[in-house]
Amino acid sequence: MLKTVQQALFSTGLQNPTFTKEGNEGADYETRSYRAARWASTTLSGMHLDAALSGGFRRLFSYIQGNNHNKVKVAMTAPVTCRVDPGAGPACESHFTVSFFLPEECQDNPPAPSDPDVFVENRKEFTAYVRTYSGFSNEKMKREELLKLLESLQRDGAPHVEQPFYAAGYDSPFKLTNRRNEVWVLKRDLLP
Repeated sequence: MLKTVQQALFSTGLQNPTFTKEGNEGADYETRSYRAARWASTTLSGMHLDAALSGGFRRLFSYIQGNNHNKVKVAMTAPVTCRVDPGAGPACESHFTVSFFLPEECQDNPPAPSDPDVFVENRKEFTAYVRTYSGFSNEKMKREELLKLLESLQRDGAPHVEQPFYAAGYDSPFKLTNRRNEVWVLKRDLLP
């Protein structure tokens, strides 16, 4: 019980997806190769990333709390990712895929979702450039950090795709200090 409360309040002891760091990272970002894994995901459309992230989080939290065909609870993991496929223009809806990494004990046989808007995603191995930042992240911060990362990749001639991109958060809203947030840009030719 104490471990569960500690995880919820302070985001400690949560499983993370497995990755290896590549040695050719810039001073303000790192390059990670993530292994293939299963994620619980849901897709939303809208104009605002933070609203989609909040709605997606609620759907997925219901899934891990037992709203699945097996009626089993699934351990919380980190990060919560949000894949952003931007709309065609400034007044167009974007598509957001919010995901929870499924813990190792569920990788081979994850519980089937009961909610038709939740699905198990088989994410292939991929490589991403990652910029980490702290604080309580919001849509403006995510956009600013993404632009900084894209500028660094341009500067370094790193082969990348500008979209989609990912926002990743590691912490409970109850964690007040040492918060960890990231933006991910995919290495060219390796879309997950």
